Amino acid sequence: MSTEEHVWRAHVVRRLRERNRKECDNFKEIIEQNNRLIDHVAQLKADNLKLSVENEQLRSAVSTGGTGSNVAIATLEKKLLAQQEELTELHKRKGENSQLIVDLNLKVEQQRTIIAEKEHSLAEQQTNNNRLRAEVQLLHSSLEELKKLNNTMLDEHTALQLAFSSLEDKLRGVQDENRCLLDRLMRYKSKDADKLNEENESIIRKRLPSIFRKRSAKLKRDLEDAVREPSSSTNISPTPGPTPIQRNSTSPAQFVGGIIGGDDDFDEATINGAMEAIGLDDNEYISARFTAGEVTENTRASIDALKATGYLGQANPTKILMKFEAHENESHAVRWSPVERMVATGGADRKVKLWDIGKNSTEPRAVLSGSSAGINSVDFDSTGAYILGTSNDYGARVWTVMDNRLRHTLTGHSGKVMAAKYVQEPIKVVTGSHDRTLKIWDLRSIACIETKFAGSSCNDLVTTDSLGSTIISGHYDKKIRFWDIRTEKQADDVLMPAKITSLDLSKDCNYLICSVRDDTIKLLDLRKNQVISTFTNEHFKISCDFARASFNSSGLKIACGSADGAIYIWNVNGFLEATLKGHRWEEDKNKNRVKPNTAVNAVSWSPNNNMLASVGKHKRCIIYSDS
Repeated sequence: MSTEEHVWRAHVVRRLRERNRKECDNFKEIIEQNNRLIDHVAQLKADNLKLSVENEQLRSAVSTGGTGSNVAIATLEKKLLAQQEELTELHKRKGENSQLIVDLNLKVEQQRTIIAEKEHSLAEQQTNNNRLRAEVQLLHSSLEELKKLNNTMLDEHTALQLAFSSLEDKLRGVQDENRCLLDRLMRYKSKDADKLNEENESIIRKRLPSIFRKRSAKLKRDLEDAVREPSSSTNISPTPGPTPIQRNSTSPAQFVGGIIGGDDDFDEATINGAMEAIGLDDNEYISARFTAGEVTENTRASIDALKATGYLGQANPTKILMKFEAHENESHAVRWSPVERMVATGGADRKVKLWDIGKNSTEPRAVLSGSSAGINSVDFDSTGAYILGTSNDYGARVWTVMDNRLRHTLTGHSGKVMAAKYVQEPIKVVTGSHDRTLKIWDLRSIACIETKFAGSSCNDLVTTDSLGSTIISGHYDKKIRFWDIRTEKQADDVLMPAKITSLDLSKDCNYLICSVRDDTIKLLDLRKNQVISTFTNEHFKISCDFARASFNSSGLKIACGSADGAIYIWNVNGFLEATLKGHRWEEDKNKNRVKPNTAVNAVSWSPNNNMLASVGKHKRCIIYSDS
């Protein structure tokens, strides 16, 4: 510190000397001239004194006598007068110079005052500078400590990431082993069931033909009468027609037995017991009667029509099991867990929520946060352990269901991300965005490993199997695109009549449904890449650009929400089976029915049972069941 102070002092002294030199140079000639005048005045005073002495001497000489000296005296007097005038002029100039010196002294004092102020300011600045230097040293030491801590944290993160990857590999190995064991167990059970069925079939089939023959005549007559009554329903085209017949909650034996009529020898319990013993389902039961000669070809066609309208098929989930407000404002997405009775929803409030339907709880089981904009889609992996969500903030995120933690954030799109699916779960994810690209992400490195340029905004996508060998995407330019990630080639596109809002695959990956903005749903056979059926209704309107349609678990029914607040359910043969209107009305505080903003945005069938979840623009989520 003493060395720095010495340097500053030397600098100040040097600057002061330079300033004095610059200021004194301007007045140097005046000072020298003033000094010369002072010397001249002193000399003139000496000359004046000398002349005065001489004058006195001359006067004394004149008084004693002599006339020649009068001229000399006159000359001397003139000279004395001239000297006095010159002396007067010199005094005048001396006064002016003295005033000038006084003014210069005032200026010097002012400059000294300014110098003192600047020296004081300089001292303050030096003190402040010393304080800032000390702070900088402290910050440097703190920065070094933070760098060391950051390196330690990075090392720990790397170690934890490696441990996590190792545990994930172990988990996948255990899951694969579990699947293999389950497959083996199912094969063994299937073999045991086949053996048992063969034994029971050999015993019971000896009795069934006699049962069928005894009731053959009455069956033919009553079935013909039943066919005549709903004859208008048998002429249904792939597009919906009249209101379909609702399925009764009766067994196939009750239905057919009701048509045939009572019989004292074989009641309903006998037939149902026989069916259960040999493992006959609805279709096999009718086929057995057809084989026994009790059902004609025309009757069989009529029964097929009745089955298509819901009589002999799976019941439709028409009853509201639960109704709750899922989000603070509009709800965009809904998806069932593949292993639990749990539903995930996503909304414009930037949250993904999990709901435990098995407990009938209207409070969320978990709230998954991390997104900075509205959620567009949600999806589970096949094990139900991870949930994948996309958002309007140009990103996608992966959470774990067990601890509700945000595991990965995938950023890289330049537009809102509308859909995401697992490709090689849980290793890779594919995302589709409004920036006209599809990106494939490796979750182990959390990096984009491939970008596919579609040329149009992607609104939804699906993958054909767990390996994700083929990606199918729907776009705003009305095209369905097929991407084979093994060969990096794009198959032929399929053109729709309007922009596509959603896609969904059947469980066997042979059929694809596509909701289109012209208020239709198209059914495609992926083995031919052709549209084989179109579903529509005069009241059915696609609610928005991201409205989602869904297959049920058997792939025999299709559901989609409408802008009028209804959910339309078709079977794949083209018949409209049911219309669910739970979103159309709400009750206010006085229990009066009011009509909210009713549009239904998304629906999802449960993969494990016959339940349907739906969300819409009025915040509410509704769970439908068949019982």
